[in-house]
Amino acid sequence: MSYELFIGLRYLKAKRKSTFISIITFISTAGVALGVMALIIVLAVMTGFEEDLKEKILGTNAHVVVLKSSGGIENYPSLMDRLKRENGVVAATPFIYSQVMLSTGNNVSGVVLRGIDTKTDPLVTNLHRSLVEGKLGDLDRAPLPLAGQEAPKPGIIIGKELSRNLNIYTGDTINVISPLGNITPLGMIPKMKQFRVVGTFNTGMFEYDSTLAYVGLAEAQEFLSLGDVVTGIQLRVADVYRTGEMVQRINKGLGFPYHARDWMQMNKNILFALKTEKMVMFIILTLIVLVAAFGIASTLFMVVLEKTKDIAILKSMGASGRSIMKIFVLEGLIIGIAGTTIGVASGLLVAFNLEPIVGGIQKLTGFELFSKDVYYLDHFPSKVVLSDVALISVTAVIISLVATLYPSWQASRLPPAEALRYE
Repeated sequence: MSYELFIGLRYLKAKRKSTFISIITFISTAGVALGVMALIIVLAVMTGFEEDLKEKILGTNAHVVVLKSSGGIENYPSLMDRLKRENGVVAATPFIYSQVMLSTGNNVSGVVLRGIDTKTDPLVTNLHRSLVEGKLGDLDRAPLPLAGQEAPKPGIIIGKELSRNLNIYTGDTINVISPLGNITPLGMIPKMKQFRVVGTFNTGMFEYDSTLAYVGLAEAQEFLSLGDVVTGIQLRVADVYRTGEMVQRINKGLGFPYHARDWMQMNKNILFALKTEKMVMFIILTLIVLVAAFGIASTLFMVVLEKTKDIAILKSMGASGRSIMKIFVLEGLIIGIAGTTIGVASGLLVAFNLEPIVGGIQKLTGFELFSKDVYYLDHFPSKVVLSDVALISVTAVIISLVATLYPSWQASRLPPAEALRYE
C-alpha cells in the first residue's frame, strides 16, 4: 500500500474534533449511493417496459407485413410462396383488416376486425397462446346444415377487455356492423351479420385486448364482399432486429404496387418515446450523483483546511505536490467508490424484487401504483441489463473523481512555510 493511500484512509477515520467532517463524508457517500440506486432501478424499469412492450407487439403482430398500394391482393397463395423463399423468412400467413362496429343490446364498440387463416396464423403470431377460452379452430366454417336446419352462426374471438366492455362472453351472439355496406337507391346501408363468440384472448396489453376481434379468413371475405382477396401477407422472420434489411429486399424484389413494412416502422412512435424517456431519465437522475459530488468536494475542502499543518509537515519531509494531490484524490475516490458499491448492491436488490415490493406497497396503502389502463401492460416489468449497470457505475466514479480534482489541486499548492508560520 502506498503512503498516499494510507494517509488518505486515515483522514477518512472519524476523530472527536472532526466529527462534523465525518458526518459530511457520510452524507456524500449516501448521496452517491442514492443516485446510483435510483439510476439502476429506473433504468431497469424502463428496460423492462420496453422489452415487455416489444414482446406484446411481436406476439400480436407479425414481424413484417406486405401490402398492396391500392385494393387487396388477389394472387396471395403464389405471393406467399415467393415470400417464404426469401432468406430469413420463417413463415407466412394471409390476413384481412377492416374497421367495424360490434353491438349487443345497448352496448356498442368500434373495433378492428381481422380475418385470419387458422392453420397458418399460429406459425406467425402468438394469438393461439393468448387464448383464455376457445381455440382458433372454432373460427373455421361449420359444415352445411341439413335441410330444414338453421345454419350455425360463424365464430368470432374477442379480447378480454372488449368482452368486459360489451358484457358478452363465450357462447353469446354479437352483431358485427360494417360501414362499407350495400349501395341502394336510398344510399349506403351498413352491412350487419350475427356472429357467435367462440373464445376470448388476453395479450396483457390493454390496447389490443379492447380493440381487436378475429374471425376466419373465409368469413371475413364473405362479410366484407372481398371475394378471394386478402388485405396483405404477414411474415415471421428469424431475426426481428434485422427486419429493415429484409423490407428493403422485399420492396426491391416485388416492386410497385407492393410494399413491405416491419414492426419497428409500424410502432416507431411508441418505441422512440420509450427510448427518449430512458435517456432523459438517465440524464435527470445523474444530477443526483452530481449533487453528491459537490458534497465530496465540500468534504475535501474542509479536510484540506483542517489538515493544513499535516500537509505542510509532509511537504517539509519531502512529499511532492503531486503526492499531496494524490492523497486527497484517493480520499474522494474512496468515498465515490464506496457510495457506488452500496448503490449498485441496493439498486440490484430492489430491481430484482420490484414486483413483490410494489405488490406489498399496494396492499399496505390500498393505492394502485400501476394502472394497466394507462401503461398498456398488466404487470410491473423490471429487467437489469449489465451494460446499464456498468455505465452507471463508471459514470458515478468518474463524477466523483472529477469532484476531487480542484480541492486536491489547492492542497498541493499550499506553501509549507505559510502553514507553519504561527505553529
